[in-house]
Amino acid sequence: SCVRSYPDFPQPGIIFRDIFSVMQQPTVFADLMDVLIDYVKAKHKDIDAIIGLDSRGFLFGPIICLQLGIPFVPVRKKGKLPGDLMSTTYQLEYGSDVFEVQKDSFKPGDKIVIIDDLLATGGTMSASVDLVKKNGGVVEECICIIEIDDLKGRNKLKVPFKSFIQF
Repeated sequence: SCVRSYPDFPQPGIIFRDIFSVMQQPTVFADLMDVLIDYVKAKHKDIDAIIGLDSRGFLFGPIICLQLGIPFVPVRKKGKLPGDLMSTTYQLEYGSDVFEVQKDSFKPGDKIVIIDDLLATGGTMSASVDLVKKNGGVVEECICIIEIDDLKGRNKLKVPFKSFIQF
């Protein structure tokens, strides 16, 4: 009930589910963070890093990482990261884009959890899984707060997936 919906954004036919409305309610946001932290602590006792997806994954991943004492790794849209990068192109429900990660942000064999706010068609999450694998990492699980069931994005993922709210 705390997630706002915006019809026809960013284009006609899309219903945008806005996680920012949750963050505007400090007690609800704190409860959400407690759920995320408790889940990751209970299920992933030996992960090496959390990857957050550009840009809303950046809001949740670092907080979880601070609680677990592990590194946070950003996956960003093309042109936003310096250094030696790996990239992949992915499809959105309304276009395409490119994701990049710094090659030295985690080591081959590192166990990774990937987090984002929402899973729709699965394009961004699938691209991030590909980036981790290309860099030698092992994706333990992908986590999203919101999942849009009708778009069947979880079917694109070949790794464990968890969502907390389904629309």
